[in-house]
Amino acid sequence: MRAKDVLGQAGEWIAADFLEDRGIRVIDSNWRCREGEIDIVAIDGQELVIVEVKTRRSRRYGDPLEALTRAKLRRLRTLAVLWARAHGHVYGSIRIDAVGIIMDGDSPPAIDHLKGVA
Repeated sequence: MRAKDVLGQAGEWIAADFLEDRGIRVIDSNWRCREGEIDIVAIDGQELVIVEVKTRRSRRYGDPLEALTRAKLRRLRTLAVLWARAHGHVYGSIRIDAVGIIMDGDSPPAIDHLKGVA
């Protein structure tokens, strides 16, 4: 596994723990289909929450959340509907969140959680 993939996987585990600690129940992760991948699928109250996780070792090249493009957010909305259909879930609303994580190895991870980015 490449170092980038190991970092990304560690970030997704940290993000899942972070969300669970805040009462957001993780129900799926790394779901893939032909159109792309969802990092984390969760439930927050009555909302289905699709979470994109971006992990970096530093902010040298900008904040991890700056890597979210309009195209990526559009794809996440499409993937959210596809996930719900594939799993027979019906929700009143679907929310797209983003979690940015900085893991420099020297201090605890810095975590930013943005709700409703798309």
